[in-house]
Amino acid sequence: DTHGYEPRIAGLVALAFLLLAATTMITTIVFRAALPRVGWTLPRILIDLITAFGVLIVFIVVGKRAGFSVAGLITTSAVLTAVIGFSLQDTLGNVMGGLSVQLDKSIKVGDWVEVAGGATGRVSEIRWRYTAIETRDWDTVIIPNGAIVKSQITILGRRIGAPVQTRRQIDFYVDFRTSPNDVISSIESSLRRDPVQRMATDPPPHVLFMAIKDSYAHYCARYWLTDLAVDDPPDSAVRTRIWYALRRAGIPLSIPASTVFLTPDTQERTERKSTRELASRIAALETVDLFGGLDDKVRRELAEQLVFTPFAAGEAVCREGDHDDGLYMLVEGEAIVRIGSGKEEREVARLVAGQFFGEMSLMTGETRTATVVAATDLVCYRIDKPAFQSVLVQTPAIAEHIAGVLAHRRTALDAARDDHDDPEHDRTETAKRDLLGRIRGFFRITA
Repeated sequence: DTHGYEPRIAGLVALAFLLLAATTMITTIVFRAALPRVGWTLPRILIDLITAFGVLIVFIVVGKRAGFSVAGLITTSAVLTAVIGFSLQDTLGNVMGGLSVQLDKSIKVGDWVEVAGGATGRVSEIRWRYTAIETRDWDTVIIPNGAIVKSQITILGRRIGAPVQTRRQIDFYVDFRTSPNDVISSIESSLRRDPVQRMATDPPPHVLFMAIKDSYAHYCARYWLTDLAVDDPPDSAVRTRIWYALRRAGIPLSIPASTVFLTPDTQERTERKSTRELASRIAALETVDLFGGLDDKVRRELAEQLVFTPFAAGEAVCREGDHDDGLYMLVEGEAIVRIGSGKEEREVARLVAGQFFGEMSLMTGETRTATVVAATDLVCYRIDKPAFQSVLVQTPAIAEHIAGVLAHRRTALDAARDDHDDPEHDRTETAKRDLLGRIRGFFRITA
């Protein structure tokens, strides 16, 4: 009966539209209005899946009302699904990959990411099949979700409890003969005093000495970028700061080069170099008051036996309690003298160019009575016992002068340990006589 069949079809269609409208309304109210108000937002893909499941339920209900066999439909659809699944493996893998990415929230829209293969940019959207990344070049890279799930993804600037910022590195090269401390201090002070735009102040920028190459030294400046969308302009500004800081310090950037030296190694050239070096050492000896009474011949002999010993700022030249028989002459820089250890350690003196230290160990064989640390870069010459013994043998009278200097230093150090203001004169004289006898005995010299 066609008259009864048409109203039935119209009723089924009306029921289908009613149920579809209800499903759409419920998902919209619940997932797009109610849940976001309480701070619970579901991924877009999950909402689409729930909506699709609701639509499937609607079709099953309408089909059952129409007299279709639901069991047969499911059996037929299972076979059909298997066939479709084999033919659409990649597509389904991308869909499931997108679903997993959104469910575990490992990557979110707005994150800056670096994908294995070179793509770097901001995640603009995560769809069913792909994730879109906007690069700094204003290009959009489409990456299948299946590839994202299988690849290593670096999320730039994300650290728990810290602002979004990533570390940048600027490499530069300087002549290897330039002091590393001079290079580091000049550039760090420039970058920290006036940070460039988009540079974080915490952590502060710093400079590292990376390596020594064939003809140059490799350094790098590291800073933290606060705006991940702009990287090249801050890098350029940092390079500019490096250039100007080095120019102010008189430090030239190095040009990698190879040089072949063809200078003949003649006797005359060797003597000329030895003469220059010896003159430099004699000049250093003349700045030390301890050797003021030496004649030119003895000073020359002592200069030939000096050992060049430089130290970087922060290095300990000697430590309290060490066994060492060397005396150090300070030619350039400043050193700190400390006594005690741990929390009891304190500064008692500062030494500058023209002074010496380590004399007690050299003269008497005692252990070090204080720790000496380089406050700045130091240029020192070291004198060992055999070299100094030759001086005392040729100039025995200098032993008394040395004993007087050592006695004054010892009583001053004892006063510092006991928190006295000034050493007593009688104690100094007694210490001088005692030390003079010990020096003569240690070096086997007669009065």
